[in-house]
Amino acid sequence: MAVTSAALLFAQGAMAQTNFQTFYDLGRKHFTTTLEGFHQDNWGNTFFFIDYDYNNRDGNKIISPNNTYFEIARCLNFWSDTPMAPLSFQIEYNGGFGTWGNLNGIPGKDYGAFPVNSAFLVGLDYFLHSADFNNTLNLKLLYKGFVGLPCKVPMQFTAVWGLQDLFGASGLRFSGFVDVWCEYDHAVVLSEPQLWYNFGTEHFNFGGEVEFSYNFAGMQGFHVMPCIGTKWVF
Repeated sequence: MAVTSAALLFAQGAMAQTNFQTFYDLGRKHFTTTLEGFHQDNWGNTFFFIDYDYNNRDGNKIISPNNTYFEIARCLNFWSDTPMAPLSFQIEYNGGFGTWGNLNGIPGKDYGAFPVNSAFLVGLDYFLHSADFNNTLNLKLLYKGFVGLPCKVPMQFTAVWGLQDLFGASGLRFSGFVDVWCEYDHAVVLSEPQLWYNFGTEHFNFGGEVEFSYNFAGMQGFHVMPCIGTKWVF
C-alpha cells in the first residue's frame, strides 16, 4: 500500500493534485493500484488515498480485486501567519476489507472475507522543510482508536519525508513514511520508502517502493516486500 503526505505535495508547489500509482508486488506477486489526492485551502489541506490489490484468482487467472483500503486525513491550520505555522491539528479515518480464496465458490476451495477495522485518529502534525522546500519532514503524534480492535496503547507515531532532486539529479525523488502503532498488546511497524524518477514531463514517473513491516497485516515478525511501479500525475 502506498502512502504519501499532503505536505509533500504542497512542498512541490501543488495547490491540488491527483495521481494514480500502479505497482507490481514482487513478494506477493500481484498488482496494486493507488489513487491519491491532495487539496489545499485557506483552512489547511485534505489528503486521501484508495488502494486496491488485484489477487482474486480462478485457478491461475486473476478475475477481480481482493483487498481495498482507504485513508482520508484533514489538517487544520488557521494560524499560518504566526510562529505556530508549522503545527497543524489533524483528524483522520482509516478502513477497508479483503477476501481470500476462490471468488466463484468452486467446491473444495475455501473462500472468506476479513475486515480492516475502522480507525479514527486525531492529533498534531509538525512540518519541517529546507529553505527551498526540496527537503521536507512531517512528524505526527496521533491518538488512534480502532472499532472492535483493542490495543493497550491507542497511539500512532508517523514520520513522512521527501527529498527532491536526490543527489543533485533533476527529477529524482525519494519519499516515504514510517508508522508505529499498537494492536492488541503488540507493536506494529510499517514503512514504505519510494523512489521515483520523472522523465522530463509533469505527468509520468517510474520507480517503486519497498515495504518494510513488523507484525503487519497478519504477518508476524519482520518482512520486506519490494515493488516496481509507475505514477501518473493528472
